[in-house]
This record gives sequence, C-alpha cells and structure tokens, in this order.
Amino acid sequence: MAGKQSGWNPVALLQLLLCVNPMVMPPTQARSLRFVTLLYRHGDRSPVKTYPKDPYQEEEWPQGFGQLTKEGMLQHWELGQALRQRYHGFLNTSYHRQEVYVRSTDFDRTLMSAEANLAGLFPPNGMQRFNPNISWQPIPVHTVPMAEDRQTHGLRLPPWASPQTMQRLSRLKDFSFRFLFGIYQQAEKARLQGGVLLAQIRKNLTLMATTSQLPKLLVYSAHDTTLVALQMALDVYNGEQAPYASCHIFELYQEDSGNFSVEMYFRNESERAPWPLSLPGCPHRCPLQDFLRLTEPVVPKDWQQECQLASGPADTEVIVALAVCGSILFLLIVLLLTVLFRMQAQPPGYRHVADGEDHA
Repeated sequence: MAGKQSGWNPVALLQLLLCVNPMVMPPTQARSLRFVTLLYRHGDRSPVKTYPKDPYQEEEWPQGFGQLTKEGMLQHWELGQALRQRYHGFLNTSYHRQEVYVRSTDFDRTLMSAEANLAGLFPPNGMQRFNPNISWQPIPVHTVPMAEDRQTHGLRLPPWASPQTMQRLSRLKDFSFRFLFGIYQQAEKARLQGGVLLAQIRKNLTLMATTSQLPKLLVYSAHDTTLVALQMALDVYNGEQAPYASCHIFELYQEDSGNFSVEMYFRNESERAPWPLSLPGCPHRCPLQDFLRLTEPVVPKDWQQECQLASGPADTEVIVALAVCGSILFLLIVLLLTVLFRMQAQPPGYRHVADGEDHA
C-alpha cells in the first residue's frame, strides 16, 4: 500500500499567502487632504478717497469711505458657501473651534468680510442655533493693531466715466501693481513684501506635515496688495488687480505613499471653479519638499535687518556732508528769493532813504 505523499500543496500555499498578505502588508492609504490655507481679499467697498469734484463725497456713503458694502457682504457669504461645498467631508458641517482659525488685518472691511464669509461657511444647525429666527452664529476673527501687522453701490457714475475711460483706469491700476511689486528689483521686493507671509505659510505646511498641531483650516482676510505681493513672491501673478472676494488657496495632501504635496488654486470668478496654479519649476501637485526648496530664495532671513540700511562710518560722513551742503544750498536759495522779492517790491526810480523813524 502506497504511502501518502507529503509536502505543501501549491494551491493551498497560494491561498494561505493571499490570506496572510493583508496582515503582513497594511492596505495602502488613500490620498487625503490634511490642511488648507486661504488668503482672500475683502468684498466690495466704498471708495477709500475721491477727487474734489466728485458728486459723491464721504457723506453720500452709508458708512463713509473704505467700508464694506452690502454687495461686498454678499460676495463673501457666497464665497463661504462655495468653500463649504468644496470642503464637504473635510470640515465638519457645523463650526468647531479646533478646526478653524481666522486672522484679519485691522480694518473694518476685512473684519466684516471674514464674518460674512464665516456666516456662509458655517451656518448654525441644531444646538448651535441660539435663536430660531437667526441663521447665524458668532465665530471669532482674530486681528492685531495696524501698527503691528506687518461699481455696484447704487450710485450713478459721473458723465466722464464711460466704459472706455473705466477700462483705461483699470489698465493703469494693473500697471501700478506691476510697478509696486515688480519691474524694478522684483526679487528683493518679493522677499520683503510677499515673502513675509509666505514664510509663515511654509512654516504652517511643514508643521502640519510633521505634527498636525494646527487647525485644519487657516484663513487670512486681507487686501488686494496682500494677495498680489504673495503671488509675486510665488511668481504666479497674472498681472491684474485681484477682484473683490478673490481667494488664493493652498491645499496640503498626504499621498498614498505617505509623502506630502501642495496644490494651489486662485478663485477670481464666482461662476467657475478656482484656477489651478503651478509654482514655476514644479507640477501642479508639487511635492512639499520641492515647494519648500523653490520658495526658499524669496523668504527673508531677517526681515527687519534686510529692510534697514547698515550705517557705517563712511556712510555717516557722507550723510553729514550732504546735510551741510543741503543747508548751504537752502540758505542761498532763501537769500536769492529775498533779494528778488525786494527788487520787485520797489517801484522804478524809488530808493529807500532811512529817516531814523523806521518801524521795526
């Protein structure tokens, strides 16, 4: 009688490996959103100032100059609604203070824009509704004093404000931004303007990739100049003034490999999805380490030191010499003007004769 054949059955062995494999190699983690930073411009506002003959001076505006209008409030409420839809599943549907931190410049229009935005992003539900007739809840917006912080208004346009004139003014405004943040010494301007905020954003991205100790959503409510300065530092500026309630988005993802990547978007139209932005030298889905490496040159090491001129002995001598020369030149000009004035004040043929009774 033949004995039984010993050894492993290949089919059984394969089945065993397939069963054991999930325990030996953990399942691949799906790509996930970990952190979001937003920088948006305030909503529509009244003029900051106007020209002398403007028929609409400050008293014509309900809250005066530089204040958020009802249109601006609606713009940011709608942006908040769009963000609520975009981050559904990432953020809680109700407000949780551990998830969100909002920082604003110390201007009424930016503070109110942030509040209107939060009203759209986190409408109260259930226990958060303190009054059944009010679909709103207070959410904190943080700020610091200014000194420490680094056409639809219902009024008719004047006759000179034709569409062609307004288009020319818009082009001039766009040029003023390119002149302010670029053209001359663009790299240095980028470091000292947008580089300051970029440094904080880089720090937050790194912190969230290593410790996850920040809220899931960090928001900055600011101005068009803040947006343009940041986009110039990132070299993604499109050359046009940032519209009201426009929003630059940073999204930090953890890939299925465990590594992190950064994606950027710019929402400057409410009728369409945000535009993808790519950092020069990196794909749209930019690995975090590449993002940090490529933005390193535009981050100031010591902002206060870089903004000040070192005053050495040679500089002091030059400053003193220029001050002396300037004072002498000023005195000579005053003397010349005095002589000319006295010559013009005396009629032809007149000569002043002292009679001993001059009045002091």
